[in-house]
Amino acid sequence: MDPQSLMEDCFTRLAVGSWDRSPVLVLSQEPPKFQETYTAANTVWPIDNCDFKSNVSDTRSKLRKVNPSSGLAIMVLIAICGLLLLGHFPSASSLQSGLQSMAGFLYQTPSSTALQDFFQLYQPISLDSSGNDNCNVEILLMDHVFGASYGAPFVGDYEPPNCDFDTVRINLTVTSRGKQYDRLALMYLGDNEVFRTSTAEPTANGIVWTYIKEMSQYNSLWRSPQKLIFDLGNIINDVYTGTFNATLTAHFSTGQDFKTADMILPISARKSASNSSSAFQLPTDNTTVMYEIPTAASRAVVSISACGQSEEEFWWSNVLSQDTQDFESTVGRLYGYTPFREVQLYIDGILAGLVWPFPIIFTGGVTPGFWRPVVGTDAFDLRQPEIDISPFLPVIQDGKQHSFEIRVTGLNVSADGIATFADTVGSYWVVTGNIFIYLDDNSSASKAIATGERNGPTVEAPLPVFAVTRKLIHNDTGGNDSLSYSVVVERVFSATSSLYSWSQKLSFSNHGLLNQQGYSQLNRQLTTGNNTITKLRDTPISNSIEFQYPLVVNATYGITSDGMTIDSWMKRGLDFEATEGLGISTYTLTSGPSYLHTTQSGTAQYKSVTGGKSSSWGDTINLFDSQINGRSYHRSVHAVNGTVLHDTDPKGKNWPSSPHDDGEIGRDSVRAIIGKGPGALIN
Repeated sequence: MDPQSLMEDCFTRLAVGSWDRSPVLVLSQEPPKFQETYTAANTVWPIDNCDFKSNVSDTRSKLRKVNPSSGLAIMVLIAICGLLLLGHFPSASSLQSGLQSMAGFLYQTPSSTALQDFFQLYQPISLDSSGNDNCNVEILLMDHVFGASYGAPFVGDYEPPNCDFDTVRINLTVTSRGKQYDRLALMYLGDNEVFRTSTAEPTANGIVWTYIKEMSQYNSLWRSPQKLIFDLGNIINDVYTGTFNATLTAHFSTGQDFKTADMILPISARKSASNSSSAFQLPTDNTTVMYEIPTAASRAVVSISACGQSEEEFWWSNVLSQDTQDFESTVGRLYGYTPFREVQLYIDGILAGLVWPFPIIFTGGVTPGFWRPVVGTDAFDLRQPEIDISPFLPVIQDGKQHSFEIRVTGLNVSADGIATFADTVGSYWVVTGNIFIYLDDNSSASKAIATGERNGPTVEAPLPVFAVTRKLIHNDTGGNDSLSYSVVVERVFSATSSLYSWSQKLSFSNHGLLNQQGYSQLNRQLTTGNNTITKLRDTPISNSIEFQYPLVVNATYGITSDGMTIDSWMKRGLDFEATEGLGISTYTLTSGPSYLHTTQSGTAQYKSVTGGKSSSWGDTINLFDSQINGRSYHRSVHAVNGTVLHDTDPKGKNWPSSPHDDGEIGRDSVRAIIGKGPGALIN
């Protein structure tokens, strides 16, 4: 079978087949060779000339009830009418020019209808009132343009509505056009991160997306005045021209009957007083915070928001640290610490729980054509996994300060194949956490504290079981031709007190292959886990969540006589099933039993001409099945070259789009743009 047919056969089997939990092996056949001739390239480190200290005007303002750009447009119209009446327009051409300028301005506002819809598949959330008229209020939280916004977040003052509410949902609508990379954005109420999202990559003609999110889990914050900070770091220069015009509203109502946390304490850098983002950056920052936990606390859950950037954005494709320079003469330095990552929570220096992260892929990731117009799973709403720390309550409710710390680690592998925790990672991870505390003076936990029962939890945290393999093959001239490796990890953890037990069982495997002197890479990864919290009594009551994150990605990079190319295929998923938990989960995004099954699969290509334009194509199938509190939702979308060909949602829109996005400037290093290494510049 020829290489191209081999790839098509492999992709077909992946696309239609089910995911197997059994150990997976690296495909024995070579991935297909790209139909271009590679030219020699010097290893040159590209330098980003962007100015990260651009002066930006102060964006702090009171929250407004009207869109200021709409008001300005009205003023412009009034001015034009006045000039017409006074005869101050010298010619019809001047009038036409003025109207065209105004039209261009209006086109940039979020209210424009001429933009292409980008979207994420998720179960729809209604902003309609529940029928209870006690509270039905919408507040404008933000109307802001993010231009050169690194280090200059939006800052506003939030005041609660004058009514009793138990339901809060936000609507984020963003428009953009021009050329721009995907950007990470974090929303804070004070020092608490409450929403992490990312942007789509705009086109020359412009795009728009809307995401509606359940936010009632943060009711204790919404009920008091807050400083609202929305941090979306963006670059604007003669190459990167796309601004992000963002409107954020919150809808307050009543009618949901569920319990939410009485207190929410941030595990963050707590920089809201200086109008700054409160996220930690690891491995450089010390994430330790100190808190006194109230004696009335009956339950406590920590949510963790963590994702990799720069060297760590595609951590799942990283290699063993000893192999980072294997292909430096062809594709540049690779990133290390293996493709395994573990996020750890410590309380008073004792391990309290673990998170094995979902491999998020942002809208510029792997190949941009994959994510137009359907973005990657969770790209618009990064989930926050949870660790129930209720077993620790007896020892942290003593009226003293206790430490909470988040760490992220990869692996070091010795020459003889022995894996150990590296206690560090590359640069960098963006990390915060929240401690959700539920109060009840009459709870069993509170009574136990009152009677002096302060026995600490029994923590069982054996080291993981590691299995690592590696094989480097040389070509006839002695150079490195291919590298195959595998990392398999299994781990169990539990913390048990007299009232609660928290247990975790986790499994991870990643099989990677780089060949064609590093120009082609294949990774097949599977993460599975089960987290269970049990309330210990005569008849124990348990709630659990079981999840799996399958991922297969192949990308072949080529340097041609006039530019560079990417040819790729992928299949990925996010599956979980959860029983009824406490409050609204920051992971399942709901308050009761839930089920989710998602897959994204497809092929994509990218071509960039040195000093010229770039083009990207894609063909993807996106499936989404969910059930929340008995309500089911299914959606299937087939998109080709930026156009939706099939959508089972009757509200979905078909938007014609050219596969050639001529608004983009050719890029110098394919591997650098997608985060696979510094790459090599073309001679």
